[in-house]
Amino acid sequence: MAVNEQWVMGIHAVTELLHQYPDQIKKVLVLSGRTDSRLTTLMALVESVGLQIEQVDRKTLDKQVGGSHQGVAALCSFQDNSHDEKFLWSLLDSMDHDPLILVLDEITDPHNLGACLRTADAAGVDAVVITKNRSAPLNMTVRKVASGAAETVTLVPVTNLSRTIKAMQKRGIWVVGTAGEAPKSIHSQDLTGPLALIMGSEGKGMRRLTREDCDFLVSIPMAGSLSSLNVSVATGVCLFEAMRQRLSL
Repeated sequence: MAVNEQWVMGIHAVTELLHQYPDQIKKVLVLSGRTDSRLTTLMALVESVGLQIEQVDRKTLDKQVGGSHQGVAALCSFQDNSHDEKFLWSLLDSMDHDPLILVLDEITDPHNLGACLRTADAAGVDAVVITKNRSAPLNMTVRKVASGAAETVTLVPVTNLSRTIKAMQKRGIWVVGTAGEAPKSIHSQDLTGPLALIMGSEGKGMRRLTREDCDFLVSIPMAGSLSSLNVSVATGVCLFEAMRQRLSL
């Protein structure tokens, strides 16, 4: 599994990193000469977890990390659980059970991506397929919201989602897409067997080509005045309906 290094900047973000992932921090840079109480508290936290602090001037800090760093940055090393399509096909071919795949069509909000990964882990999803372009990057926000699922769920970024969907269908996987106007309810759709569930983007839903590639379109029944759910909430509803059906067999 590859290792992904990234800089985390800002007092709040670095503080959260120290609380959640202290073992994955390689070094902490702090702007020399800054002595306000928030930074002093953070520096004490750094020392409490056994890490050394490197004090550098502003020019060095700006050059090293860029961005709005608030005088502090931490270099962290995360396990990268991303894989290519070749790995996905190998995984599917080696399974001894019907696969459950979550497909996210251009989810751009890192909070939503993190929540979807956390739900995918809880629902026993075998892999999460995302679009390589126009999707949220696997950054610290995603990892924080995912609460560890970013390191456990198999993530497959793909360049051509339509091609990937067709390849899954050739392997006998039924593709179910979600659309608010679909007449068929998620609860009346058979979600057992080899399944790929597609969730569309926050604002536009599934793209036209993605929609056309689906074997079935379903919607979530809504009893209130709102017409739709947040995509991460909708993902939870659909995945756990799939899990309910699959566990009842």
